[in-house]
Amino acid sequence: MTDTTTIGTIDPITLQVIGGALHSIADQMGTVLYRMSYSSIIRESQDLGAGLFDLHYNTLCESDSTPMHIGSIPGYLRGIEKNVPIESWREGDVVIHNHPYFGASHSPDIGVVMPIFYKGELVGFSANTAHHLDIGAATPGLIIDVPDVFAEGMLFNGLKLFEAGRRNDTLWRYISGNTRVPGLVMRDLEAQIASAELGVRRYQELMDTYGRATVERACAQLMDYSEQMLRREIAKIPDGDYVAEGFMDDDGRNRGKHLPIKVTVRVRGDDVEVDLTGSSPQVPTAFNVPFEGSTKVACYFAFRALLLDTYTHQEHIPQNEGSFRPVKVTAPLGCIFNPIAPAACEARFNQIQRIVDLIIKALAPVLPDRCTAGNAACLSFAAYSGVRPDGNYWVLIEVNEAAMGGRPASDGPDTIEELMRNTRNNPLEDLGMHLPMICDRYEIRDDVFPGAGEFRGGMGVVKSQRYLTPGFMTHESDRNEDVPWGIFGGHPGATAAVRIHNRDKGTAPRDEPAKFSGLVAETGDVITYLSPCGGGYGSPLKRDPAKVLDDILDGYITVEHARDVYGVVVKAVDDGYGHALDIEATRKRRGEMQGA
Repeated sequence: MTDTTTIGTIDPITLQVIGGALHSIADQMGTVLYRMSYSSIIRESQDLGAGLFDLHYNTLCESDSTPMHIGSIPGYLRGIEKNVPIESWREGDVVIHNHPYFGASHSPDIGVVMPIFYKGELVGFSANTAHHLDIGAATPGLIIDVPDVFAEGMLFNGLKLFEAGRRNDTLWRYISGNTRVPGLVMRDLEAQIASAELGVRRYQELMDTYGRATVERACAQLMDYSEQMLRREIAKIPDGDYVAEGFMDDDGRNRGKHLPIKVTVRVRGDDVEVDLTGSSPQVPTAFNVPFEGSTKVACYFAFRALLLDTYTHQEHIPQNEGSFRPVKVTAPLGCIFNPIAPAACEARFNQIQRIVDLIIKALAPVLPDRCTAGNAACLSFAAYSGVRPDGNYWVLIEVNEAAMGGRPASDGPDTIEELMRNTRNNPLEDLGMHLPMICDRYEIRDDVFPGAGEFRGGMGVVKSQRYLTPGFMTHESDRNEDVPWGIFGGHPGATAAVRIHNRDKGTAPRDEPAKFSGLVAETGDVITYLSPCGGGYGSPLKRDPAKVLDDILDGYITVEHARDVYGVVVKAVDDGYGHALDIEATRKRRGEMQGA
């Protein structure tokens, strides 16, 4: 097609078509990456992100995968520029990068970037990131209790894995020789390269169809549109400072020492600032957060999720750089959300989940129709590993589900990857086919109640994994102590727990902290994770009694809990279900409770 629009704005139809094409390209890149990968953390959980970027490192489009990944890639590109200036790129280059003090989200998330040339000129970048199973850290898979960033494993600071189409075999061998599972890591890198190559080719084809000038103007116009839409929503929030506070259990080493988290949301007109002043100083373990690649991205995500959700707008709002522009992020240098190098910072996801949750809590009084009660807002990142009889390592990283808080018009979803995660369930069949472990239990929690409310909190999950051979485990999690909050009269949810017993020896379960590194496991050891349950939204006395009965029949709550907390009375019946509502007794019970 001839480029007929060389000046002015792009007409709406062409703009929509190009916008749809961009989104399709990003999704294709993500699909190629997870379908070609070998490790389950990418292939099954889809812990990845992919997209296209312009010469100023603005996000043009992003895959529908983990928000954490795609929002961080502009930081990767700015970090890479310090070693690979814009004029140093050549067609066929492939750069890898994972340095958390040069824009990366954290060291296991390796970014792969390829330049996009069109008719001999550099026009942008195709890039992706994915969480790699093992990068040679002090403990297999994940790391928490280490002294500095250098103990986290291999660091790549803007290194050319391919230069003008020719592979750097020395670097390739170095990576292969410094991971415990080279057969998986190297194949995953190949999948990332294939994904980036696809993005290059598709963007060039888009320019062939519409012309470079039209495509670039459309990209600029789409970013401006997303920015305008977010600013429109921010402007509806009354100006003010909105504050919420919480805490993390500990830093993975100093037990019993809570780490305060404080979020101040400042709204001024159509601008917003997230200020993390008052949060914990940086800690001596890896429980710190890279500022560019993780802290800022969490804040960008929070406002896009709150104000530009797909299901609250009739208009399609593209996922691009425009939705980042109205949001300013402040974190004092030396705090947990902006550590000073060379502090370790690999275990950072629980903290940024809590940023998002606290932004929601801070804004709940002025956005009651868009906010939830307290979400699980944590991450159970479990790294199981061991050594096979032939001397080779096996490593499994899994992400365990949790729950959301009650919502303005519905219950919090049960056993879901909430907030920033969006990763997928790891199939148990995958575990049994490839590794010397077996899952003894995987179901909804039955030891606690969800946060009561007009709309109850979601139920958490319980998963028990058993070692069939000796091995090791590192667990990155939190919220064993700070309960998810209820809102507008709703009740708090339930905290998480980690328990270990040995089935072969019949030992009693013992509670472990939320996070630990390099635990030595014996044959028969069973590690059980119980994820948090969400808080309730609104008074429990306003809940539809029929929904309370459903929760009884589903085993989420007891008859006594229904009477004492919801004011709902049931009677025993012989109808196959065992219980039915006693409407008159419920009316009387609720009247007594409201009067009290």
